[in-house]
Amino acid sequence: MSNQTITSTNFKFPGQKDVYRGKVREVYTLNNDIMVMVASDRISAFDHILPKGIPYKGQVLNQVATMFLEATRDIVPNWLLGTPDPAVAVGYACEPVRVEMVIRGYLAGHAAREYALGKRELCGVTMPEGMKENDRFPEPIITPATKAEAGHDEDISREEILGQGIVPQDIYEQMERYTRALFQRGTEMAAERGLILVDTKYEFGVRNGEVILIDEIHTPDSSRYFYKDGYEERQARGEQQKQLSKEFVRQWLIENGFQGLEGQIMPDMPESFVQTVTERYIELFERITGKPFEKADTSNINKRIEANVARFLMEKNLL
Repeated sequence: MSNQTITSTNFKFPGQKDVYRGKVREVYTLNNDIMVMVASDRISAFDHILPKGIPYKGQVLNQVATMFLEATRDIVPNWLLGTPDPAVAVGYACEPVRVEMVIRGYLAGHAAREYALGKRELCGVTMPEGMKENDRFPEPIITPATKAEAGHDEDISREEILGQGIVPQDIYEQMERYTRALFQRGTEMAAERGLILVDTKYEFGVRNGEVILIDEIHTPDSSRYFYKDGYEERQARGEQQKQLSKEFVRQWLIENGFQGLEGQIMPDMPESFVQTVTERYIELFERITGKPFEKADTSNINKRIEANVARFLMEKNLL
């Protein structure tokens, strides 16, 4: 089979202790607090995993995340030790902080929906009057969410986080500083590529008492991007902004009668649509990184990953 996808894995890495299977990633914990994160080709929307894998999606997300993690090490220490395979990241296991740091530069997505309902406060932060969807906030706002084990993450305010003792104050304030600095760097890097970083989320952990950036950052799955060219004109005319995200997948599902609601049936994905999604993800990669996408050999993905990870662990003396 020439174009295999990673839809599920069952590796037995050296020193493996545990495996966690998320919506789109599988995380293997090894001895010595080492974590192997496999970016699958699964794709989710409306909290449901779609029936087919998207060739190269895991590679796109893993390589974009790696680029941004390497480009922000001067701002915040992160979990990443290396990417031994196009679809795999290896790093330190940290104690995750149970709060996602969501930061918004523009009135889009969830914030715009709340605003349209007449709300002028989100997670304890005031949103100015007189804004319309996709307008820029005077200053980026941080709207945290609690990390749910299952189901949707819940909005929460800074005051509630500190009042309930969910995160110690010194750690939370450090996360806020890192969030603003990371968003600023992401905004500058996006602008160089003709893009606007609209909103994103960061996750942090603690390792040896230090706050560490974990997970992926600035990928099209964790962030919303607009095209900078024509942004002002579209806003002035009240048109939708041109987005660089997986929003088009959600749109296709809506057009095919699916929004994850009870009783709705997931539509079958024709091969032509799967191919379109692959092409869009590759376009995302090239636009965000400014580099041509090099397709990894997918003739035997599992064997490739196993060999690359084992070699990396040995070379880095992590066994």
